[in-house]
Amino acid sequence: MGTGRRTVMAHTGTTEADGGGAPGRPGPAQEEAPDAPAAIGRRVKRLRKERGLTQRQLAEPAYTAAYVSTLEAGKVRPSEAGLRHLAERLGVAHEELATGKPTHIATSLRMGLADAQRTLAVEDAADARAAYEQILGRAEEYGLTQERAAALVGLGECALETGELTEALTRFEAAEHALADDPLPARARAVRGRSVAHYLAGELRYACYLLESAIDGLNTSGLHDPGALLQLYTASIAPYMDMGAHARAAQAAELALALVPQVSDPALVATMHRTVARTLLAEGRVDAAQASLARATELYEQLQIRTELAHCHWMRGYVCAQHDDLAQAETELRIAHSMLVSKRAALYVSQVEVELADVLRRGGKSAEAAELLESLLAGLKPGRGALHAGGAHRLLGLIAEEAGDAEAAELHYATALSLLEQTGAAGDLADICRMLGDLLRSEGRTEAALNAYRTGLGHRAEPGTTTLGPAPARPPFGHWV
Repeated sequence: MGTGRRTVMAHTGTTEADGGGAPGRPGPAQEEAPDAPAAIGRRVKRLRKERGLTQRQLAEPAYTAAYVSTLEAGKVRPSEAGLRHLAERLGVAHEELATGKPTHIATSLRMGLADAQRTLAVEDAADARAAYEQILGRAEEYGLTQERAAALVGLGECALETGELTEALTRFEAAEHALADDPLPARARAVRGRSVAHYLAGELRYACYLLESAIDGLNTSGLHDPGALLQLYTASIAPYMDMGAHARAAQAAELALALVPQVSDPALVATMHRTVARTLLAEGRVDAAQASLARATELYEQLQIRTELAHCHWMRGYVCAQHDDLAQAETELRIAHSMLVSKRAALYVSQVEVELADVLRRGGKSAEAAELLESLLAGLKPGRGALHAGGAHRLLGLIAEEAGDAEAAELHYATALSLLEQTGAAGDLADICRMLGDLLRSEGRTEAALNAYRTGLGHRAEPGTTTLGPAPARPPFGHWV
């Protein structure tokens, strides 16, 4: 990864003169093994100079200055006894001198990863990105695969937060590749991140495919890891709902809820409660949805995870809007919008703006809604946010139709249809076709209206189809009890 490599160079003082690695600390670009004679020699020389020792002072009483000089030049490999003597004189652990890995480096990096995750949760993604970049550089420098993969996943999550979906995919794929030889549960977070990136890009079917493949892999191979499964089931709910696969979303929610007693991570549990609320609402279980959201909000407030807390306000606003409490819906959505803007979570901001614009339109504030939607569309980069852009054009079509501008309404509906056809969002596609058909019929264009209705029926005929076909295997819950 180019970014991580630059970070290593920045933190190790690499210059062109020393061939791509700081003295005694080779960078990832070098092919030289960390326990090679030349690498050991550079470490000995660097540590000796840092301590202000001469070669003779380091060597005595067991060795000669000439021996140290030859060793520092990389011409000989020190014996085990020699390494232990030099390590003792230099005041470092034998392992650090032999391998270049400082004592407890892995523990230190894991602590850094926890701090970076906390920063991403409560502060700016840019600060978290800088921390993850530094950790990635050090992990690559010392060949620590687990910590490198965790840093890559963290960078992917930073990119998701800021809406840089191409970078997010690159990071998650690199993490999966780094963990290719590890059991599937170790890759679950990276798989989840990759599927979310595809979902936000409007690639709903592929997002479901990734999640279903991983779930099947866990359940059919006996790797029934509760935390990994909870992440994957929870992530599958949103794309299932948008594809119209409500039964499959409900099943995923049911399985996620059953996993909760087996999971100790409160952030995972809170995310599950927030996401499950959506399926409960779709089933008309409003009280249960509100209770699930309240539990999620409580956990997020305890953890101070601002992005997820914003999602709770967002979902509350959605629930209120569904029950025509437009004033409270607007309040909740504005809170969510403000929190997400402060986090610079670009694509999530766009999603909330679509919901808020709908509430504003329904509340008689069509001009404000249209202005918000036009600004949203201007800020979306090509190739991402098809769902949000499609939703924005749908609402602009409604606003235009309500204002009596049939030509503008037809253009917006057609644009929304084109965007949503890329995503496989069956319910939204059928709805747009119905609205377009109604508009065309009101203008006396009967044949065109029938074509629109037929297209909508075609999308509604197979809601929620995924590339795998059958639903993923269910986990044997009794196995954990």
